[in-house]
Amino acid sequence: MAAHRVGRRVNKVSGGGQSPGHSLQRRQARVTVKYNRKELQRRLDVEKWIDCGLDELYRGREEEMPEEVNIDELLDLKTDEERTQRLQEIFHSCNNSTEMFISDLVLKLHSVQKQEDLHNDGIDLPQLHVFPTRSGSTESEVLH
Repeated sequence: MAAHRVGRRVNKVSGGGQSPGHSLQRRQARVTVKYNRKELQRRLDVEKWIDCGLDELYRGREEEMPEEVNIDELLDLKTDEERTQRLQEIFHSCNNSTEMFISDLVLKLHSVQKQEDLHNDGIDLPQLHVFPTRSGSTESEVLH
């Protein structure tokens, strides 16, 4: 029971002044869901794909590589033609053909949400839960 050893050490160091039987503090369980995990993973996958593609396009000429490809900026554009044009501007210094990369990226953008839209609206308010199956439990725990 390493948790007991750590708890006792912490209480001794902090001078808790509690009796030995109460050396561990009771912890409350909190659940926070800030982002939609599936959408966030999809976005991360596209970002990794872009990084790999840029490495391939600019192999040996990394100093010519654009600073960034801003996915949110591309998603703000209304049409695929505007996105294609913007990407062509970003990759104007590339000596390799970027046509296939750009067309694939424009298609991948259809499955990605803007970063500000990744927040999960599913859990808004804390909920009180009573666990009646615990013997003598009348306590509630707040889940955030």
